[in-house]
Amino acid sequence: MDTAAIDLMFDEIADEDDKSIATMEGICQLCEKHLEIDPMEDVRILVLVWKLGARNKPGQVAREEWADGCRKLDVDSMVKLKEHLPQLETGFLEQAEFRDFFKFCFHFNREGTHKTLPKELVVELIPMTLSGRVAPDRLQSFTEFLGQSSDTSYDKVTLDQWTSFLDFCVECEDFADYDEGNSAWPTMIDDYVEYVEHMQR
Repeated sequence: MDTAAIDLMFDEIADEDDKSIATMEGICQLCEKHLEIDPMEDVRILVLVWKLGARNKPGQVAREEWADGCRKLDVDSMVKLKEHLPQLETGFLEQAEFRDFFKFCFHFNREGTHKTLPKELVVELIPMTLSGRVAPDRLQSFTEFLGQSSDTSYDKVTLDQWTSFLDFCVECEDFADYDEGNSAWPTMIDDYVEYVEHMQR
């Protein structure tokens, strides 16, 4: 493993003002120039930064994280990184692994010290991250529910609400199995089910 080459890879995407990190600008450059994928629509970039171990701060990868991650993935060139893309499909992840990745997506997309995500971003991220894991009609109805909701408490989505939607989709594949009276789901899930039932009438 060529550690110097790994460092040079990072130099290509490092922030101009702080060479110890790569921000979203550098990550987008990595996607467009080297991986030839769309960073706004291809979930594999999120799987990649998760596997690289990007945990220090939202929206960036530290040089040390990059180096450690590349060694774990056994890549020391942009060509090898691109060849690794097929292994970054979310379908390869076990359910527990995927839940960890899904939580990571929330944290990585936060802004600064904010502990929530704006619902406009959630509407974009939910289909991107859960495609292939959750039925398309469930994803569509949930994003429509959020988009049309006038409830200001949903303008910012919490981690609990974010993970609860995934858990709800796994545990309640059929709305007929939903029991609001005995459920411990967040209010958002109750309101979502009510929205879907209303739309189906």
